[in-house]
Amino acid sequence: MITATDLEVRAGARTLLAAPGDALRIQPGDRIGLVGRNGAGKTTTLRILAGETEPYAGSVLRSGDLGYLPQDPKEGDLDVLAKDRVLSARGLDAILRQMEKQQALMAEAADDRVRDKAVHKYGQLEERFAALGGYVAESDAARICHSLGLPDRVLGQPLGTLSGGQRRRIELARILFAASDDAGKSDTTLLLDEPTNHLDADSIAWLRGFLQNHEGGLVVISHDVELLADVVNRVWFLDAVRGEADVYNMGWKRYLDARATDEQRRKRERANAEKKAGALRAQAAKLGAKATKATAAQNMLKRADRMLDSLDEERVSDRTARIRFPEPATCGKTPLMASGLTKTYGSLEIFTGVDLAIDKGSRVVVLGLNGAGKTTLLKLLAGVEKSDIGSIEPGYGLKIGYFAQEHDTLDDMATVWENIRHAAPDAGEQDLRGLLGAFMFSGAQLDQPAGTLSGGEKTRLTLAGLVSSSANVLLLDEPTNNLDPISREQVLDALRSYTGAVVLVTHDPGAAAALDPQRVILLPDGTEDHWSDEYQELIELA
Repeated sequence: MITATDLEVRAGARTLLAAPGDALRIQPGDRIGLVGRNGAGKTTTLRILAGETEPYAGSVLRSGDLGYLPQDPKEGDLDVLAKDRVLSARGLDAILRQMEKQQALMAEAADDRVRDKAVHKYGQLEERFAALGGYVAESDAARICHSLGLPDRVLGQPLGTLSGGQRRRIELARILFAASDDAGKSDTTLLLDEPTNHLDADSIAWLRGFLQNHEGGLVVISHDVELLADVVNRVWFLDAVRGEADVYNMGWKRYLDARATDEQRRKRERANAEKKAGALRAQAAKLGAKATKATAAQNMLKRADRMLDSLDEERVSDRTARIRFPEPATCGKTPLMASGLTKTYGSLEIFTGVDLAIDKGSRVVVLGLNGAGKTTLLKLLAGVEKSDIGSIEPGYGLKIGYFAQEHDTLDDMATVWENIRHAAPDAGEQDLRGLLGAFMFSGAQLDQPAGTLSGGEKTRLTLAGLVSSSANVLLLDEPTNNLDPISREQVLDALRSYTGAVVLVTHDPGAAAALDPQRVILLPDGTEDHWSDEYQELIELA
């Protein structure tokens, strides 16, 4: 269980949330949807609930087991096998390693006393391993990983050889494995930030069923409205305008109806109050013309002001980022070519012999199963990583703009302002301030470290950097991840209007449709084909 008391959340000097009392409470059986616009404080609030950071004011009391999935998990040792990473959730990986060590001693020891000691130690470890369900644990872990779209071979690979999407699913599998007993249920409190990122349709369906049956508490941030509709029974709405949290003890659909009704009430009350206040002010203006009535006129004006101040603040239309991709710089007919690209991690071959030519203004989608190398290909084209074999051949005037799905192009320790200055070192200060303002960054936010931004805010900051680049080839890796519906539509509109070349990796059917691609590259084979509706259907199924 988690209880937040008198919670106040800030980002720099900006108050994101003030929640007096203990209304923000998570108990077994609560399945809470934490919702609000990008930048409202959802990710920051979840970090605080998880104990990853401290609130500006107030306290958070936690009891029982906790499983937290951040938007951008930062794994430790990338040499650890994926299987061991999942098993580590119950401490089973360490026990297995100790058992293997004692087995080696038992086989190699020449001294009977050393061998007997190893046998005794092995027996103790085996008892502990069995008590923790170790003999079925590996199959349980494999079942969860398979349900999240991870092939069996991935479990035997080091984390460093996996794609960003695969590593994130390993982290999700680890949390769900820890929250499962033999019946697949537990009282662990789950805090999940965008858990459906990188999941295909079958995996999302399985996750939906898991969360529906979970007996512990749950707080989920998600832009997957179907997941919210099927899973949550309570809603916390973070209001970016008022800096407050509204608690709705109801399911998603009833919450949407209640929000709509509440907004209509606010508008009616404000309209009536403004009408009455207008009448009072008109009367005060008439009285004010007479010196003997000046005091009465002032009292009428004060009464009109109090009438408006006492109202609930109307939730005005949320600001939206004015997202437009850059006007592409002049370039030749084929600004980017690659030949024979081959990439391996250790003994694992990602892809081999990939050839491609990105013509001026061309629109290309890269498709493949998770782990097929889509993100790796974009990193090679962007120059972030080097291919083992093959070459990148820049054409005349090439200017690349790269959007990394894990926001790797941002410096988390640097401020918003420092990041945009690094992205556009030659731009004027006033131009950059105007650009950041268009992407909804202003005032104290400019001094906020990028690492404290939400996933959606990081996406907007990265896109702002692209706009300042005058790139003529955009390499976009899941550019609509973590965005609220309004911001997502802004990105899709920007894709539709951009006249430069685009190479797109996406699980979002809407992003592919907005791009209106001409070609598709299928990995890991590197096969190139003309785009057709069949490929659009493939994205929708995935």
